[in-house]
Amino acid sequence: MSLLSAIQIELTGLFDLLFPPVCPLCRQELAERSPRALCPTCLGQLHPLPSPRCPRCALPFATEGGVDHLCETCLRQPPAFTRVVALGVYEGLLRESVHRFKFQNRINLDRPLARLLAENLEQANPPCRPDLILPVPLHSQRLRQRGYNQSLLLAEQLEKCWRIPVLPRLLVRTRPTPPQQGLSVAVRQQNLRGAFTLATPLQGETVLLIDDVMTTGATVRECAQVLQSGGAGEVVVAVIGRALRHR
Repeated sequence: MSLLSAIQIELTGLFDLLFPPVCPLCRQELAERSPRALCPTCLGQLHPLPSPRCPRCALPFATEGGVDHLCETCLRQPPAFTRVVALGVYEGLLRESVHRFKFQNRINLDRPLARLLAENLEQANPPCRPDLILPVPLHSQRLRQRGYNQSLLLAEQLEKCWRIPVLPRLLVRTRPTPPQQGLSVAVRQQNLRGAFTLATPLQGETVLLIDDVMTTGATVRECAQVLQSGGAGEVVVAVIGRALRHR
């Protein structure tokens, strides 16, 4: 062991003694410092997506049992993305975590949420191997109001995990759109039509598109369509939470 490594270990131990690592959600003291940084209790409350579900948009079906199959929306209007990978169901503690991260300036949640999402992407079948990572962009007006783009923070953490480039200025939101909550799928799609553009064309790259939550999927559908029309070879969507619309 080198002298520098020994010093780093000693300093890490001293830091943990003075400032013990705690879970960013419940503030419970952790046994050890970890990039995931969530305690076992909180990890146990993050519910993975159940089956059966749509293999394209990851929407779980209301019925229990059976095999995965395409949902009606993906059959009638096949999206430009090939699949969606989600950390878990958008409910309970995961929903609360996203709200803290997105609306309460808890940007320190970017690392644990992104690390958990990275594990899901690596364990997916097949594993995700993108050429580049793109966050769903915010319009400049919304960015000024919030101060940060939560999707970009997640993307930057994935970049650190995988050493895959993030290009935050490639996909551009050209006009503001009204809040989408409570609107029908058709109205959401109409609001988003023409709201995104590519700064430069792509050349067949596999793109990982990052967003925080997927409900109807109107936003990532529109983004994926722009990417596909602009030359992307494949678009995979990754989100923290996937909403269960049937509930």
